[in-house]
Order: sequence, then structure tokens, then C-alpha cells
Amino acid sequence: MVIVVFVILFAIFPLTDTDIWWHLACAREWVQTWTPSRSPVVNVHEYFQMVVGFVYGIGGAPLLVAFKAVLWGAVFALFLLPQRKPCVECQSKSAALIGVVLATLVLFIFRYHFEIRPVLFSLLFLGIYWNLLPEILNSSSHSSRTSRLEPRAFFLLLFVLVIQWLWCKCQGLYILGPLFAVAVLASVWLDAWRLKIKLPKRFRLFHLGVVLALFAMPFLHSEGLNLFLYPFGLLDRLVGMSPSAVVFASEIAENRSPFTLLMAGENALECVVMILLCVAGLVIAVWNVLKRRLGLMPICLFATASLALIAERNFVLYMPVLLYGTVAFSTNHQPPTTNHQPPTTNHFLLPTSYFLLFFLLGLWTRSLLAYDSSMIASQRVPVDAAAWMAAHPHEGHLFNDDRAGGYLEFVNPLEPVYIDGRFILKTADFFERYLRYANDPALFMHDADSLRIGRAIFPLRYYARWGSLLSVLDAQEDWNVAYRDSLYIVLNHDIWNLVSER
Repeated sequence: MVIVVFVILFAIFPLTDTDIWWHLACAREWVQTWTPSRSPVVNVHEYFQMVVGFVYGIGGAPLLVAFKAVLWGAVFALFLLPQRKPCVECQSKSAALIGVVLATLVLFIFRYHFEIRPVLFSLLFLGIYWNLLPEILNSSSHSSRTSRLEPRAFFLLLFVLVIQWLWCKCQGLYILGPLFAVAVLASVWLDAWRLKIKLPKRFRLFHLGVVLALFAMPFLHSEGLNLFLYPFGLLDRLVGMSPSAVVFASEIAENRSPFTLLMAGENALECVVMILLCVAGLVIAVWNVLKRRLGLMPICLFATASLALIAERNFVLYMPVLLYGTVAFSTNHQPPTTNHQPPTTNHFLLPTSYFLLFFLLGLWTRSLLAYDSSMIASQRVPVDAAAWMAAHPHEGHLFNDDRAGGYLEFVNPLEPVYIDGRFILKTADFFERYLRYANDPALFMHDADSLRIGRAIFPLRYYARWGSLLSVLDAQEDWNVAYRDSLYIVLNHDIWNLVSER
């Protein structure tokens, strides 16, 4: 319970993830950039967008931050629920406290991963599956002695199928639901094989039916086959399996491996801790396999740790599983106590643990003082610049940095943007050319003329890759600074202003 409280607290920070803004814009109506997009377009985030749009409409960014903090707490509560055991011994309490402190320290280091993203809904659904799917499949196995399936298993299965149907329109990671069911099924069958229990054919058919029904849920939506195929394109973009997807896997920071980020010197401390935790999870998983503990936990621990090492953004999938695995591992290796040897309390570790907990709480409280009451991270999105642009229209098209696109779509819906965070809608060639603009100003100026770009907005501090281009544009007579603050700069292409005057 303490861990859940700290998760909720640490998740309270402004909307730093720039993707939330195009999600909110899509909640009002489907938005499109003025540049070409792939087809067919599948809005796999539709239900997520409806929910966050509803919450934002009631209480704005502050309520949305509170909403996501509570949901993150619910995620960790669901994953830790199967390992909830009361500590009745002093020694167990001491070990539990030290474990809580270490878990809290990890959560504090990675607290800025607790964003309001569609993956939050995916983790919430996975947390529900984490508790229900083992019960559904295990209950049918345990009922083999009675030669009938328990009615409770069918009711729980119906509930899970409804969730899976909703999940298909919340995020492309809905595929994790059926894959998790496969992992549970493998665990159940391995346990039956290890215990030399022969499952009747009807129960094996029921197990397979559960998995197939989860995989079939996309076909109950109007997008059908395109929705079913969406996760495969997402996986391609994530790991760069095809040549056209290499640029996405290598250039999008969140898609890069923590090893790659560490070698580039980005978030060095966080990457080191992330790698060490992933390796620890792999070791725990392999240890359980070697000890012939072939349950669900080793499978999930190995899978999520591997995903986190492939791409940094997958670490949020690993964190709740890691905490569950750590608790399970420490519980299985708790040293026994006897009535003749009363448990002892460590007089050094306990005060140190309390001090560290309150120290982390103090750091979190101090960080709140730096937050604006609007709960919008103006360092990440052009709050003031967008307001100025709305009051000062221009001729021609708008060019923008991809991270600013979603916010501009949300606050200035009448002006289409060049690009936003929906990279999967763009071809690799388009995205690669967009990235070349930063280091090839001549290419940008050529395309600016042919594409009728009349205004451009660039970040000056965060994600500011545009320094070389800005220095060249500043020397051009037909490009002039129209607006500038400490975070963003807006330039007008005067050639289109002259055209409009004529």
C-alpha cells in the first residue's frame, strides 16, 4: 500500500509528454496534418482520447494530472495484489520496509515515466488480466475432478473479453492481452506437465478458445483487419525490422535502447539503473527456470526486461512486473525464524530506511514548487508562442517541430501543422527528409519555397536540434523573426507576405 501511495504522489507533475495534446485534439475531431499521410488511417487510440478529452473538459490539465496519478496507483496495486501478504514477524517487517524503500527509490528515479499516455490504459488492463486470467485458466484446470467448468470462469472470461474489445481502440499494444493469455496458458500447461496431471480435452479446448477469442476481438470493430494488423506495423517501427522503419527506431529517442542512449550520453544515470534492473530481472527469471519454477512470473519478467532493453519506452511495462517479481523472490527466500529465536530488529537499517523515505518525499514536495498551477509544461510545448500565433495569422503553410505539433493542433485547430507525434502516419522517407532539415538548411529553404511554407516555429531549449538551420535563416533577407521568447522562436517567410499584399 505504501508503494501505491508513493506512485500516486510521484505521478503528480505537469503534462510533459507532448503526445497528449494531439490526443486531446483528436478527442474533439480527427485532425490531419497538411503534409501527406499513410493510408488507411486507423485511429487505434479513439477510446483513450474520448476518456482523456472528457476529463480535460471537466477540469483541464490539473484534473487530468490527478486522473493519471490515480490510474498509475491502480496499475501498481493490481500488479502487487497477488503478492499481498501480512507481515506478522518483526524480521519480516524489517525486510518489507527495506524492500519498500528500494522500490520507492526506483520509482522516484523513473517518476517521469508516469505520463498520461495510452500505455497507461494498457497497463491498467494488463493489471486486471494479471489477476483474472490465471484464475480463469487455473479454475478450469482445478475443476477437472468434477468433470465440469466452473460458471465463475465464464463470467470472468466475458468481463475480460469486454475489456479486450475496449482495449483494441485504446492503444496498439492491445496485442499484449492475447500474448499475456498465451503466457498464462503456457504456465498452466507447464505446471500440469510438471505435476503429471493430464488435462481433459474439453479443458484444453477451453484454454485455446480463450486465447483465440482474445485475438479475435479486433474483428468486432469496423476497422477489422486493419485494426488486427496494426500492432505488427507498430512493432516494425519500434525495432526497425524493415529498412523503411530503421529511421523511426533509430531517431525517435523513446524507441532507442538504453544502451544506445547511454553511449550517446543521454540520461546516463537513469540508463545505467535501467540496464542494471533489467539484467537483475533476467537473472531472477533464469534463476527460477533453473530451479524449475516454471510459473508465470519468470516468463513475464524475462519478456518485459527484454523489451525494456530493446527500447527505453518499454520500461513502464517492466516496472510493475519487476516489483511483483522482487516481492515474490524475497518471499520465497525469507529466512525462517523459530519460537526459540525471536526475530531481531536492525537498529541501523530501519532508521536509515525511514530517513530515506522522508527524504524522497521532501524532494518530491520541493519539485512541486517549481510547477506552474496550470499543470502544463511550457518548456515542452509553445504555450505563449501558440497564443501569439493565433492572434497573428499568416500566409502560406506552417512548419513546426514534431513535438510542438500536437499542442498547436489543440490550441489552434484552424491551422494545419506540418507534423505531429503520430509518426506512424508518415512514411520513413518523409520523416528522414524532415530530420535532414536540421543539418541541411539549403534543403529546407528549397522545400520551403516549393511547399509554400510561410511560417516556422522552433524550440530553443528542449529538443532544440535546429541550431544550424536557425543561424542560416537568421542571415536570410526573406526570413524574419516575428516572435521570440526564452523557449520558442517564430519566423515568417516574407515572400508569402509579399504575395498576399499583391
